[in-house]
Amino acid sequence: MADYFTHFSCLLDVGTPEQAARALDLYNALSDENAAGDPPSDGFQLSIQPEHGGTQLWMRDDGTGDPEHVVQFVKRCAKEFGLTGLWGMQYATTCSKPRVDGFGGGAHVLDLATGETVDWINTDGWLAIVLEGGNPYE
Repeated sequence: MADYFTHFSCLLDVGTPEQAARALDLYNALSDENAAGDPPSDGFQLSIQPEHGGTQLWMRDDGTGDPEHVVQFVKRCAKEFGLTGLWGMQYATTCSKPRVDGFGGGAHVLDLATGETVDWINTDGWLAIVLEGGNPYE
C-alpha cells in the first residue's frame, strides 16, 4: 500500500508581533472547524519562529497537510489585520512508492486586500490537459 503526502512551508507577515499572537487564536478556531469536518482535514502547523522575525507566521505540513486550509487561514488573517499585497505558496504532492499518479504539485497566489485568487496551478491537471492537446490557460 502506498501513502500519499502533501508538503509545503511558507510565511505570512502579519505586520506586528501583537497581530502574530492574535493570529494564533484564528488558527486555533480554524483547527477546531477542520477537526469537526467529516473526514477531518490534515490541516497544517503554525508557529512564530525567531529566525523569521516576530511578525512572520510559519505555516508548514506535519508529514502531510492541506494547502486549502492554509489559503483559508491566510484569507482570515488578511481580513482581520487589513493586509494588502500579494501572497503565495507552493506545495509538492509525493508518494511513499513509485506510482504514476503519486507526484506533482501546485501553487496559489492571493490578493490579500480582496481575498481573491490571483492565479493558481495544479501540475496534475495542467499535465493532463496539455497531453490531451488542450490549452491549460483557457
